[in-house]
Amino acid sequence: MARAWRALRAFGLFWWDFVVGDDAWLALAVVLCVAVVAVLHQAGEPAWWVLPFGVAVLIAWSAGRAARKR
Repeated sequence: MARAWRALRAFGLFWWDFVVGDDAWLALAVVLCVAVVAVLHQAGEPAWWVLPFGVAVLIAWSAGRAARKR
């Protein structure tokens, strides 16, 4: 049974590292962008523009944070 828990933990850690990576704030921001798209779509509003705009903003934000760390 302990072997199964180790395998399950390793699987979960893999996906955490794959999705979140080094920056949990950036991963959370992407999830929020997708949530905004879902809400706008459910409201019947055009939502196609949110993800490209969000990606541009998040790239600039992430690059700015990385530059400040140096």
